[in-house]
Amino acid sequence: MRNRWLVPVGAIAATLVVAACGSSTSTGSSSGSGSGSSSAAAASGSTLSTMKVGGATLLTNAKGFTLYWFVPDTSTASKCNGSCAHYWPPVHGPVTAGSGVTGTLGVITRSDGTKQATWNGHPLYTYIADTAPGMAKGNGTNLSGGIWHDIALSGAAAPAQSSSSSGGGGY
Repeated sequence: MRNRWLVPVGAIAATLVVAACGSSTSTGSSSGSGSGSSSAAAASGSTLSTMKVGGATLLTNAKGFTLYWFVPDTSTASKCNGSCAHYWPPVHGPVTAGSGVTGTLGVITRSDGTKQATWNGHPLYTYIADTAPGMAKGNGTNLSGGIWHDIALSGAAAPAQSSSSSGGGGY
């Protein structure tokens, strides 16, 4: 008899959990308004900018997160899908050039049908380990089947990381 109250309480708790999960996924990476994920914030913004990192001026998104290109990509196709795209969020296109941004901007269609911004024929990404503007932790890393490079508009690129295929969440 005394355990009868557990069933209704359990059902209410399950309903609250489902409701909370449903609302947390609605923030999505397209708006960048979710505070729980740096990759969501890093992937948002339709105007590209620049930022001085070390001795280089790097291409960034509107929030100051470093943009990267992936060696295996082609000018028409991204080779970073699935778990790779979790760690290296694609920059949604189209984008516009802010002050100081040089090069040719474009858009490709990814295998899932979404649009991805390109710079000089390179599909653009941010990196989940860059948790604040002005970081370039992904430069020179060999992850997800290839080398990642930041985009230095002037000066030398940020120093390459010393780690190779280990790290980044074990993918």
